[in-house]
Amino acid sequence: MNRGDGLVQRRRATTASSQDGGGGASSQGTGNEASGQSGDRQSPGDGDSGSLKDLNSNPAVDEDSDKETRLTLMEEVLLLGLKDKEGYTSFWNDCISSGLRGCILAELGLRGRVELEKAGMRKRGILTRKLLLRNSSPTGDVLLDEALKHLKETDPPETVQSWIEYLSGETWNPLKLRYQLKNVRERLAKNLVEKGVLTTEKQNFLLFDMTTHPLTDNLAKTRLVRKIQDAVLSRWVNDAGRMDRRTLALIVLAHAADVLENAFAPLSDDDYEVAMRRVRTLLDLDYEAESNKPNANPVLWAVFAAFTK
Repeated sequence: MNRGDGLVQRRRATTASSQDGGGGASSQGTGNEASGQSGDRQSPGDGDSGSLKDLNSNPAVDEDSDKETRLTLMEEVLLLGLKDKEGYTSFWNDCISSGLRGCILAELGLRGRVELEKAGMRKRGILTRKLLLRNSSPTGDVLLDEALKHLKETDPPETVQSWIEYLSGETWNPLKLRYQLKNVRERLAKNLVEKGVLTTEKQNFLLFDMTTHPLTDNLAKTRLVRKIQDAVLSRWVNDAGRMDRRTLALIVLAHAADVLENAFAPLSDDDYEVAMRRVRTLLDLDYEAESNKPNANPVLWAVFAAFTK
């Protein structure tokens, strides 16, 4: 599941088209990017750690979104992957399926519904520790509730990496195929239609008709893209522990689903290079060490590790 080097290579093939939107995103935080690591210095307002807002204090609430348009991680990643006018994801993207399943586990972790078992005396790593059900009460989201049902029925528990494979249907064990979540993209798209973000159309592809979901709420997509851009540009804090957990999960899992490039396409070349370098610092973190820090959410780091190991 390693997605380590794909983005930079794809970006080089589309440099000309991305230059057309060079002014479309905030370029704050790039003035000091002239050389090496000096570009990742904090802005003057970030110097006093005591005055920093604890962005993890209420990770379930996105301060930039209204209740009417608040999206789950799965919906945000799918929205990034959908072509605005065509209303479908790239036919060549073979990563989005497992990426969306990772989003489901991360969403359950953010909502406190699942947790990793204790490391124990042997200090087992996050990828070998089992995922435990903490709260099985309904979430109101069909996909999340279906995943919770599978977790509840499974004994003994499984690891995060195993669950990503089971929910994706990518397992050689025929007894585990019953855990596969089917039609995830279509179900998420219907959720976005109900929230007024997408609409439903039929498109003819010569030999068959396909249901598509073009974008109708440009503001929702724009705010999503801007949130990602700002997180690695103007609001960059150079410390994953101080980033908003939901935004951190969005960036890492959008990369795992191979759709993060879509958020950076409107950037100028300079901003793009800064953004990608900072994303790389997140992907290169020691997830084991990060999961042991105070106030960390080990489930998130286990999901990240499953895609970047």
